[in-house]
Amino acid sequence: MSLIQFQAVSKSYPIYSSPSDRLKELLTFNRRKFHQDFWALRDVSFEVPRGQTFCIVGENGSGKSTLLQIVAGILAPTSGSASVNGRVSALLELGSGFNPEFSGRDNVYLNAAILGFSSAQIDRVYRQIEEFAEIGDFINQPVKTYSSGMVVRLAFAVAIHVDPEILIVDEALAVGDIYFRQRCLRKVHEMRARGVTILFVSHAAGDVKALGDRTMWLDKGRVRELGNTDMVVSKYLAAMVEKDTGYLELKHRDPVDRNGPVHAPEVVTEIPNIDHRYGDRRAEIIGIAVLDPYGRKLPLLEPHSDIVVRISVRANASLQMPNVGFMLRNHLGVDFAGTNTTREDIELPPMEEGDVYTLDFHLEVPDLYPASFSFSPAIADGTLMNYQMCDWIDNAVSLQMAPGNGQVYGYMHLPCKVEVNARLDDNRKVAEAQLG
Repeated sequence: MSLIQFQAVSKSYPIYSSPSDRLKELLTFNRRKFHQDFWALRDVSFEVPRGQTFCIVGENGSGKSTLLQIVAGILAPTSGSASVNGRVSALLELGSGFNPEFSGRDNVYLNAAILGFSSAQIDRVYRQIEEFAEIGDFINQPVKTYSSGMVVRLAFAVAIHVDPEILIVDEALAVGDIYFRQRCLRKVHEMRARGVTILFVSHAAGDVKALGDRTMWLDKGRVRELGNTDMVVSKYLAAMVEKDTGYLELKHRDPVDRNGPVHAPEVVTEIPNIDHRYGDRRAEIIGIAVLDPYGRKLPLLEPHSDIVVRISVRANASLQMPNVGFMLRNHLGVDFAGTNTTREDIELPPMEEGDVYTLDFHLEVPDLYPASFSFSPAIADGTLMNYQMCDWIDNAVSLQMAPGNGQVYGYMHLPCKVEVNARLDDNRKVAEAQLG
């Protein structure tokens, strides 16, 4: 059963050139039009089944907040139908639904009452709300005295404790500190496991990938992509990179005299997997392999082992500032670590059409938690800040991480030496003696 269903939903706002135009329109009883229609949403259709986490991505002004306000019942669509079945708890704009003159406690009771809770029901969860918000004695002070982070803490605490069937989160967590943000995301994971339907909007691609069952990309009010989260997020990020290149000017380099194309002595020609690929293809990845130091393919990753990530690329046009690298992702599709030639202070010479380079990245594998990790190779033209993506391949190679000798707490185990009852001052004296 779908708790949320949109059928060809559109939403427009009247835009007036001046306040007098609004008055003129009223005086003619709307028989004459003195405004222009701005369409925040156009023909948006989707449905969200019970228990699904549905994420929405898009640039600022793409219609995400308008869509969520329609789901929350704050706005009505101009055309189309929007059906929402279930108790909705929404964390929208900062402080929305809070009266700034009321105390935090009063706003808790007010918001819960609007959602149909009795005073007795609110009394039972109030202590939990207060403890989760962690704003101390400010709970009894007017909300207008709160910082933006405190408002978000209280708003989120209320949203998750009113037994919602549908939880809406709209970028509000971006203003919270990292400690509270992690608590909120952990709570969202818990609610997701309980079968709560979640609509989640964020510019953080990692959060979207970790949470989303399905994702929709809104572009200028229209649905650009809808489907698998990894696929949609990859296409969205690719489009943002390509859009950014229109504003970049690459540093000019004088051409180098050469005798024919450059061809690497050893070339990788296999790409085991392509989940998604994008770029202008002025250069392309022609192969990637994860090897041991002797050039043998690795069946899995071993903690503390030496590996070589070998990437071969070919230029199909001139590249003034080629930059080759890769991104390591975990089993959730979250970018875990990455590097490239420019980051490692390796300046590649300009490439001309037909040139083939092979880059070897020598790494020591840290003690990571046992899971599947993928390598996404890329070649770009430009600096670290100003570049044009030529070719990017999502998850070209995947390898399983073998268990280490000990327990890994979190994502990785840091190399560590433990001393008991030591004197750090002795270390300083030794260092001073060595320096003379």
